[in-house]
Amino acid sequence: MKQVFYDGLNFFRTLSGRRIKNGWINYRSFKAALRSKSPFHPGMPVSISVEPTTSCNLRCPECPSGLRSFTRPTGMMEMATFQKIIHELKKDLAHLFLYFQGEPYLNPNFLETVRLARAQNIYTTTSTNAHFLTSQNASETVKSGLSRMIVSMDGTSQECYEKYRIGGRLTKVIDGIKNLVIAKRAQKKHTPYIILQFLLFRHNTHQLPEVKRLAKSLGVDRLEFKTAQVYDFEKGSELIPEEDGLSRYRLNGNNQFYLKNEMLNKCWKMWHSCVMTWDGNIVPCCFDKDAKYSMGNIRNQSFREIWNGEKYLEFRSNLFSDRKGIDICRNCTEGLKV
Repeated sequence: MKQVFYDGLNFFRTLSGRRIKNGWINYRSFKAALRSKSPFHPGMPVSISVEPTTSCNLRCPECPSGLRSFTRPTGMMEMATFQKIIHELKKDLAHLFLYFQGEPYLNPNFLETVRLARAQNIYTTTSTNAHFLTSQNASETVKSGLSRMIVSMDGTSQECYEKYRIGGRLTKVIDGIKNLVIAKRAQKKHTPYIILQFLLFRHNTHQLPEVKRLAKSLGVDRLEFKTAQVYDFEKGSELIPEEDGLSRYRLNGNNQFYLKNEMLNKCWKMWHSCVMTWDGNIVPCCFDKDAKYSMGNIRNQSFREIWNGEKYLEFRSNLFSDRKGIDICRNCTEGLKV
């Protein structure tokens, strides 16, 4: 509980009057849009995901980075691209998520991007497979001021772990977490807040009791279970858990899987957040992995021009009328009716 308090305090300290006002504008604008169906948004994003790289050392079978299956270019984000987005959003942005596809630590400038964001007092999160958290990298990560780190570990034995994290070594993940915890203690820091994330698959649900024990012994701040996204889920997959409560999909009477609950024609994410790819494309959300719906590029446009540009307005309008008709929305849990 103490670490939860410090994490909350850390986020609270990043909230300026302008950022709070922008968050309120986001909320009120979204509520008004639900009534008026107007796609115009007077505020700026509260949160944004930025992609350091599309490269990855693993080959996870449900990930474009792992499959090497992108239709868009692969590469590393340049500092100039990152500096431009931060310069334009720094006064309004409350949360920066330095991750989209790929492994962030493969970008040699990754920790520099963290330091730049933290210099603007922006709460900053990343997600990693922890294979590059050497003692030195862990120490530099703590020094960078990173607010939160999500570490993916989907098995408590090598045999189970590598069924999804193909090419990965569980011992490296465990050592990486240990290095980070040691670095935090050595520097007497409460950050980054460490979340151990366990994706739920059919082959690993029997390890839930063990991962709870492991998380406690490693000294992480929180253990988080997450339902797994599966491409072409309608046909079923050996990855989908059999337990209904552990999956985002359910089997119907025709022996086909469907996404649980009713999809509504609205999406809060279109008002409070977006994603920037490594090469500067602004896309609506993390489900647009191939940047099919690029709204513009930060390299040759201002963010505000993109945010209320023709493409974004049209996309938001389509959400109000036929969200199911947008392909990237069909496997999304955002805005579902519970």
